[in-house]
Amino acid sequence: MALLQYAPFSSALDAGFWHTLSQNKLNVYGLDDTEVPLHGFYYNGNADGIPCSLNLDYNAFNEQATIPPKNFPAHGSLFNTNTIDAFRDSDKKKLLETAGNKIWADIISGKALDDPSLLTRFHLLTFADLKKYHFYYWFAFPALSHDVTMVKEPVTIDERFTEQQIASFQSSLDTYSQTTSPNFFIATEQGNTLEVHTLASIKELASKQKVILCFADPCTLKSHPGWPLRNLLALIATLGLDTLTELDVMSYRDKVKDGKRSISHSIIFTVNIPHLDSSAVCPKCVGWEKNERQKLGPRIVNLSSSMDATRLAESSVDLNLKLMRWRLLPDLDLDKVAKTKCLLLGSGTLGCNIARGLMGWGVRNITLVDYGKISYSNPVRQSLFEFGDSLQGGKPKAETAAEAMKRIFPGVNAQGVSLSIPMPGHSVAKNDMEAVRKDVETLDALIDQHDVVFLLMDTRESRWLPTLLGACKRKIVINAALGFDTFLVLRHGLKPPPNEMESESEASAIPMTSNIPGSQLGCYFCNDVVAPGNSTKDRTLDQQCTVSRPGMSMLTSALAVELLISILQHPDGGNAPSDTSAKDEHLTQDHASPLGIIPHQIRGFLSRFHTVLAACRAFSQCTACSPKVMEMYEKEGFNFLLNAFNETGYLEEITGLKELHDETILDEVWEMSDDESISSI
Repeated sequence: MALLQYAPFSSALDAGFWHTLSQNKLNVYGLDDTEVPLHGFYYNGNADGIPCSLNLDYNAFNEQATIPPKNFPAHGSLFNTNTIDAFRDSDKKKLLETAGNKIWADIISGKALDDPSLLTRFHLLTFADLKKYHFYYWFAFPALSHDVTMVKEPVTIDERFTEQQIASFQSSLDTYSQTTSPNFFIATEQGNTLEVHTLASIKELASKQKVILCFADPCTLKSHPGWPLRNLLALIATLGLDTLTELDVMSYRDKVKDGKRSISHSIIFTVNIPHLDSSAVCPKCVGWEKNERQKLGPRIVNLSSSMDATRLAESSVDLNLKLMRWRLLPDLDLDKVAKTKCLLLGSGTLGCNIARGLMGWGVRNITLVDYGKISYSNPVRQSLFEFGDSLQGGKPKAETAAEAMKRIFPGVNAQGVSLSIPMPGHSVAKNDMEAVRKDVETLDALIDQHDVVFLLMDTRESRWLPTLLGACKRKIVINAALGFDTFLVLRHGLKPPPNEMESESEASAIPMTSNIPGSQLGCYFCNDVVAPGNSTKDRTLDQQCTVSRPGMSMLTSALAVELLISILQHPDGGNAPSDTSAKDEHLTQDHASPLGIIPHQIRGFLSRFHTVLAACRAFSQCTACSPKVMEMYEKEGFNFLLNAFNETGYLEEITGLKELHDETILDEVWEMSDDESISSI
């Protein structure tokens, strides 16, 4: 008699498992390295020469894991470490002892007899290097050590039983499999039939007749059973059966041979099982898997070369953002950021830098609009362009910027649109009317398709129409403007629906010391008492161009992007009230947005390296966002816009600004009596 030898399990993990682990590490586990339940499976129909493997796929993390047909479940635990040092220094002996104690407890309590799948367990120790997509792992298949001797050498099922008995066994097993996974069971021989029974019935049946202990065997060797038998025999050893001196065991192997189902590869052998005292301590546990060199040690898998480059880039881009949630910002909603669609009106210095900032925050849908072409002076200041883009008259700015974004990060959905934006003070000739109408319709559709609009144009008047459309469509609008050494970043008030608009008296009832509600914040034009006009007329070259210190655009762009992200994280979104906290108390007090305060305006003075957080209410007579202007546009549409483009003073007239000007002039007349005299100076 010789000690029974077992063919060990071999781990088999597909790429889907590692991908799911990566996502869970970033989105669920973070720095939590506690035990995570896993579900694996194995197959008992392998062809000759194929090692008996325990498989894990993307489904391994699901609570209700779906086991593929003709496979058998295995229960496991994941221990994912945060560093390579923690992976190396993990107490492997303790992990295995803990697993052995669980199996022993299930055996002693009787749970394993009622649910034999608990006998097949595994442990997976991992470290995921998500920067390089290298995964270090070490499998353990815990098995209780118990010396069992083989009394009779293995024979095939064809050598032991008749065809009729084998056919009856298959029929009985198929019926049994409809309600229970047949990984561990028993069979009884009655004349020309073999009948299958649950493992839990072994005590009752063994006292009356001879039973055959059966298990689904993933091994293909003709002289050795597979690893799942080890814990099954340990369980049997605790039952105190008189038949343990000679117990027949069937390694059930269900294969397809010549296109037909066959169990002829199954082997039967007889063992002697020494008794195990159920009151004793847990037997020694073994089971760490050997590596490729057949030594006890971990393995490594490198998926960086096999993964799709675009998907790898997407995961890597998101890595820095998701790491923020681990320690710093657990409430950060990155999905909301990623789904936000941004429209950038202006693809120059500000537009290029804001596009880069949005990509860095994980925004995936960005549309750039511009009517200009790239000049020789642009590439050094506009970060999405190169010298070659300015040759032969220059490429279109918007389309070229979008193409550059895709080269930088293929996962971004970037589009460029060449479009001229009609403006007040720039009259429209009759033969240009249809082209202007088309431009208005295109701009209207673009704003309608996006969630956020950035106003980044060179002239003041070019921001008027997008401001009006953004107000009518209730979009988040962010304005960024540059001076020589000053800048402005401003968010427009998010207008409520017409039936929810407050009256002017209700708005003014809010104390001036209070934060202004987001619905009452002013737009870019709310501090003006005149309508925007043609700012390029009779201007010198330095007055026509935006002449500013080179670093201004980067500062301004960064603040504009960060303001948007803070708005998106606030529970009220664009309706977030203004916060003009000037003291350091905002560093410690709680805020509705996890990113801190959300001002209305950020005004910067680079000569003093100073910023001011200003705020103002919407002006009831604003030429861009007042209820009267919005009402006129929604009622008359393009005809209203034509009047605004062509007629000087039209917007002042309909908003009441002209009347306000006239009253102000009359109030300022200096009245003198006839008795008063003016002394000479």
